[in-house]
Amino acid sequence: MFLSFYLCGGRTTGWIASSLMVASAFEKGPAFARSLRAWTREFLADRHALPTDVEHTWSQSILEQKPGLKEAISAHLQTLRNFVRALDIVHFTSEPATLLRFGLAKPVSLATAQCWMHALEHRWTKGPNGQFVDGHERKDVVGYRQQSFLPAMAEYDQYARQWDKDGQEVPATPQTGDSAASHPSRKHVVYWWHNESTFYAHDQHTQRWVHKREKATPRRKGEGASLMAADFVSAEYGWLRSPDGRDSTRILFHVGKNRDGYFTHEEIFQHATKAMDILRQHFPDEEHVFIFDNAPTHLKRAADALSARHMSMGPTREGNPTFGVETNIRDENGRPIFGCDGKPMKEKVPMMDACFADGSPQSLYFLPGHPRAGVFKGMALILQERGYSTQGLRAQCPEFKCKPPALNCCCRRLLFNEPDFRDVQSLLEIHCKARRFPVLFLPKFHCELNCIEQCWGYSKRLYRQMPASSSEADLEKNVIAALDLVPLVVIRWFYTRAHRFMDAYHRGLNGKQAAWAAKKYSSHRVLPNTILAELDREGVTPD
Repeated sequence: MFLSFYLCGGRTTGWIASSLMVASAFEKGPAFARSLRAWTREFLADRHALPTDVEHTWSQSILEQKPGLKEAISAHLQTLRNFVRALDIVHFTSEPATLLRFGLAKPVSLATAQCWMHALEHRWTKGPNGQFVDGHERKDVVGYRQQSFLPAMAEYDQYARQWDKDGQEVPATPQTGDSAASHPSRKHVVYWWHNESTFYAHDQHTQRWVHKREKATPRRKGEGASLMAADFVSAEYGWLRSPDGRDSTRILFHVGKNRDGYFTHEEIFQHATKAMDILRQHFPDEEHVFIFDNAPTHLKRAADALSARHMSMGPTREGNPTFGVETNIRDENGRPIFGCDGKPMKEKVPMMDACFADGSPQSLYFLPGHPRAGVFKGMALILQERGYSTQGLRAQCPEFKCKPPALNCCCRRLLFNEPDFRDVQSLLEIHCKARRFPVLFLPKFHCELNCIEQCWGYSKRLYRQMPASSSEADLEKNVIAALDLVPLVVIRWFYTRAHRFMDAYHRGLNGKQAAWAAKKYSSHRVLPNTILAELDREGVTPD
């Protein structure tokens, strides 16, 4: 542009005047005009000597200018684990060794360190939440998971459908393990996952784009009214309902002493009965397996179920009340009878018969014809009838805390490990199996294996996007709408995710390793055979 002005102007426009006109066009001054003349002379002498734009070159961060500085700070922050601060960068650059190594004249300021935190891909936000680990790796929990739950699931998985990342059924092949097609007489297995979750009226999104002129407004205190939802879900059909949608197992329950009460074992019992009725009527051509979590309401046993916890060593002494179990006195409608103090009235009933190894019954009380007929025999005699010697054994170890791996250290431990005492079925299990519906109980603390947990989370995200529930009617309407909006393909994703965790545990991974593997292979139904080598390479240890 400068040369064009100079050549076109001829003798009327001189060298200096042309440079000043170009500088003025760019809103620059005489200094820029002098630089322009100097650049042009250099260009005329050497056509490869093009000028460079030096404007804003000072803005390049020292973090980028100093080789290895960015990597050194990242490595330092990793040694500080989770709670790193911008101030840690200031302290790191204040060390004499760091100043000398990278040629820094002085430590960086706190404001610069905060900018560097963004350059190092750190963000000031809440840490991501992972699965709960409380009790997850407890010895008894892991033992049940590996020895009972996973083998049972593997047996049913042979006849269960599997789904790909698009929610489409995976064709039965030897690799998928689905052998229902190769055994026409065996029905397809459908898993029905059961759980409950509570929605709150004031549960709304709190993070959003806020205009700088927006003022604080009064807000409602607390979580607001609650509504508990209980239901069954499967990857084949979604929420459990009849094909026409008129009959459903969804229960909406207002929990509270002055509301609908509490969701007890009786409600769980009725809920399972409702589910079995719908499945028997509308889906009779498949084998349905119920999966419940390990909650006390699901595991409740019969009042007279076998238990060695409070048994005496010897027979009940004369004059003492006979050994038995307390249970509520109920009326003809099955409802508990309350006393004047407002508490349920109790009665003591004998414990049910045990059974020998051959399946024959063993009474815990002396039989009719015995001088002490109807009196409790005591643990010692019960064990002797089973062929054990109780000589030298005490009733129980202090506080019943036997030192592992001892299994015969005391009479109570011996009886506690007997199959008929150990494998007592819950009332829910007995009820469902009587109608030919198998029941599985998830390991404790393993919510990642229950795909309905993710369905609750997905529906709550939708619920928070809905208008605020100003009344209980709005709360119920919004909860129903949020649950109905969970797509079937998403439910199948959650089903596949739960099976991916099961596959990880089956391969011997613990909770930390399984979570890493499930996230890395989020689109896979099973993990690759190289997963253990990958964990070692990435440093994901069991500790």
